[in-house]
Amino acid sequence: MHKLLLTATALVLFASSPALADEKKGVWAIEPDPALPNVLILGDSISIGYTLQVRKALEGKANVFRPHTADGTKAENCSGTTKGVEAIDRWLGDRKWDVIHFNWGLHDLKHVTEPGGNKVSKAASDPVQATVEQYAQNLEQIVAKLKATDAKLIFATTTPVPAGTSGVLREPEAPPKYNAAAVKIMQANGIEVDDLFAFCQPRLAELQRPKNVHFTDKGSQELANQVSAAIEKALHEKSAK
Repeated sequence: MHKLLLTATALVLFASSPALADEKKGVWAIEPDPALPNVLILGDSISIGYTLQVRKALEGKANVFRPHTADGTKAENCSGTTKGVEAIDRWLGDRKWDVIHFNWGLHDLKHVTEPGGNKVSKAASDPVQATVEQYAQNLEQIVAKLKATDAKLIFATTTPVPAGTSGVLREPEAPPKYNAAAVKIMQANGIEVDDLFAFCQPRLAELQRPKNVHFTDKGSQELANQVSAAIEKALHEKSAK
């Protein structure tokens, strides 16, 4: 995943800091149109790969945000649910959200040197950052915070891990297990699921980089098309109420 060595104090969600609008010049920062609904994208580097394309696709239809550095030059990686529990209030800020598209999983299922840590490991004997059970517990806490915003919520399933992935150890069989736990929570809470795993799994050779969880430019664009469609549908449903 992207290595964003950024402290919590250096990270800010532009959406919650309108007074700083004129100071933010980076590509991740936007000057929102108050006449448009507000969309928040939360997720790891896979979502970073498609956020700007989603923003472009929804231009004139919604203000699309994601957490980023104070100067707007870098997107914040929302990492695993352990970080999600700690940072969700900061990410939500005080802006009124109409739609929130969110995902956690790829960081939770990676192997690390100690439970809950972020120092990656290639050893199968080392623990994952969060077990499926811990992931579910953390996700329950995050979902409770998201539901309190009254936004239309969309959960994106974790994308596939190809066999022989280089770098940090992630098992190919892990995403379906974490996705199953997440989907159960979403169903219990009436939250729509954007099944990105099912969307791209048959096309991995075309869309994903070799032996890598990340996607090619074409792959990120295809994910962006899928995410944009899910968000636009949710916006229509929200406005129809």
